[in-house]
Amino acid sequence: MKVVIDARGLTKQYGTILAVDCVNLQVFKGEFFGLLGPNGAGKTTIIRLLTGQIRPTSGSAVVASFDVTRERIRAKKHMGVVPEVSNLYDELTAWDNLIFAAQLYGVPRKEREERAKDLLELIGLFEWRKDHVGSFSRGMKRRLTIAAALIHKPDILFLDEPTTGLDVQSSKMIRNLIKELNKSGTTIFLTTHYLEEADELCQRIAMINRGKIIVVDNPEKLKAMIEERHILEVSFSPLRSGK
Repeated sequence: MKVVIDARGLTKQYGTILAVDCVNLQVFKGEFFGLLGPNGAGKTTIIRLLTGQIRPTSGSAVVASFDVTRERIRAKKHMGVVPEVSNLYDELTAWDNLIFAAQLYGVPRKEREERAKDLLELIGLFEWRKDHVGSFSRGMKRRLTIAAALIHKPDILFLDEPTTGLDVQSSKMIRNLIKELNKSGTTIFLTTHYLEEADELCQRIAMINRGKIIVVDNPEKLKAMIEERHILEVSFSPLRSGK
């Protein structure tokens, strides 16, 4: 299988804080890969390193055969990024946000409107295309952020905790959407702190804690491993005299 994301010894240090500790990861073409860990474990930093938003202290990251440090522009043509915090413009309409994203990614003028229309229909927001994004719910913004990341038809989609803070219905819509994207051939790299979400969506999962990858395996084996390591703690109150 072709490797489309390849991290070798990836490390990021901020002063005395080691945010990412010598991470080695490989993701295959067409795979749905999950990075699972608690808040502050280093998940967002890894996505920023893999997408060329920040430079590593040491190590390397190759995406779609391009080194993201030395060939960032070429690598970015193959990736879409959905950050944890919305990068949309609230003062623009949904339509204008997508057209603007298409311009930024260099989508040919004659293709921009057709792609915007197709994506708005895909995410169920075509009816609200003329509404300002500032009036959207968090779930609607999340879907539109995904659409903006897909406007240039990337091979690989990075999603940083896409369902955090969403209601149950919105979370389900996002999960169904990215499932279908993966079925259509898009490689998905997802970060989450929800075990259930990783189990539902991912073919393989890397568990991370304090910037270090603990294990990489499929969901079934990881769940079995976790169950084997469950520890039952029991405490007893001191016996009282006469009782």
